[in-house]
Amino acid sequence: QVQLVESGGGLVQPGGSLRLSCAASGFSLDYLTIGWFRQAPGKERKAVSCISSSEGSTYYADSVKDRFTISRDNAKNTVYLQMNSLKPEDTAVYYCAADEKLPPFCSSRDSDYEDYWGQGTQVTVSS
Repeated sequence: QVQLVESGGGLVQPGGSLRLSCAASGFSLDYLTIGWFRQAPGKERKAVSCISSSEGSTYYADSVKDRFTISRDNAKNTVYLQMNSLKPEDTAVYYCAADEKLPPFCSSRDSDYEDYWGQGTQVTVSS
């Protein structure tokens, strides 16, 4: 089955950390640019981070810079999002996405990711 599966979400206190994983099955992530997006209740889905196929390009939304780190392990066919110093406003459903038509540099537009979307993982930051 061809799919992306996110994991690693949960409930964490402000200031805590989580590491999200985006694992691909049925296809290889090696040559794909991967994006992370999030959607809070009642809000539009927004880009959080992106990593290009060659790791030569990364993107972080201003709201997560210096707190989140994206990385990839092609041997495990997985992309990670390390989230530190979490804030209540980081609460959202987090999705990863990929598209085989994207060039090897990042895009923060969710409309550029058509081929693969995960089902999402809930991140809740609350005391």
